[in-house]
Amino acid sequence: MASTIFSVFVISTIGAGLATLLVLAERYILDYGECEIKINDEEGFRVQGGNSLLETLTQQKIFIPSACGGRGSCGYCKVKVLDGAGPLLPTEEPYLEAAERNEGVRLSCQVKIRNDVHIQIPEELLSIQEYECVCADIQDLTYDIKQFRFELKEPDRMKFVPGHYVQFFTPVYEGSEEEVYRAYSISSDPSDEGFIELIVRLAPNGICTTYMFEQLRVGDPVRINGPYGDFRLSDTDAPVVFVAGGSGMAPIKSMLHEMVNTASTRTATYYFGVNTPRDLFFVEEMKAFEVKLPNFRFVPVLAIPEAGNGWKGETGLVTEALGRSLNTAGSYEAYLCGSPGMIDATIEVLKGHGMPLEHIYYDKF
Repeated sequence: MASTIFSVFVISTIGAGLATLLVLAERYILDYGECEIKINDEEGFRVQGGNSLLETLTQQKIFIPSACGGRGSCGYCKVKVLDGAGPLLPTEEPYLEAAERNEGVRLSCQVKIRNDVHIQIPEELLSIQEYECVCADIQDLTYDIKQFRFELKEPDRMKFVPGHYVQFFTPVYEGSEEEVYRAYSISSDPSDEGFIELIVRLAPNGICTTYMFEQLRVGDPVRINGPYGDFRLSDTDAPVVFVAGGSGMAPIKSMLHEMVNTASTRTATYYFGVNTPRDLFFVEEMKAFEVKLPNFRFVPVLAIPEAGNGWKGETGLVTEALGRSLNTAGSYEAYLCGSPGMIDATIEVLKGHGMPLEHIYYDKF
């Protein structure tokens, strides 16, 4: 048994080593020369071949959404490639519908620039900007969640819609030898255009969150780009169900700010699921929203309430609390933010209570 495990380990190590060597060889040894990238039938620009299309566009200050930082695991960085992309890769197939494949849609992080490339990009992405910022404040919310506040310097204003996200640039630092971008939902008040706030949970060994939690200090310069996304409140009077867990509160908090700004009278209930009392945060802020919004109610839900702590609120999974409280939901709209598992389970509960799928909006991370 031990020899089998050792053999598997050796083979896996050799395979990983060969894969790394191939990547290094393609980047530093193979010379693809200069290649032209043409966008939307406009005059193209020339770049040195060898990098991914996503990385190359970023270097030209053309920002394509990418929640995973170009690792091919989110499927966000889609662009239509009219010519020069090469064959579709197995790493792209799970993220592309048949119609997208027929139209030449590709994951830009997986397309290598080896020759001239002709692509199409929506005009709204060409207007995405990069912002130079300064870290103005870091607030500990729980043992593994912080809120970061960034003052925008150049440009000094950002107009965004609650539900949008930005990409945060992480430089090389001790323990990480690569520059990466990661996507985070905006949590701040959209009327506060000179600042951006992000609620971030520490990911074990995460390149970006490790930098933000252990390296970033108030006063440090920061780069972000955005805003991105189509997650937003609809322009209706339909009653609302919000469901989130942990750092998924970010876009919901921004939406609540917007409801206050517009003096909204929509009925809204926010189910916020966490594991234990120490995972709760912004409870007082949510109570303040209840005062400002006459038809808003905040419902925190503890999966593990812990005996003796005096908790009198909802318990169990957030989906269970939602199912107990919700009656007929055919006229409601739902806005969900959290892990794929939580969102999928919540959608099933909502559908079971009569909510049409087209009334359910979500942001998975």
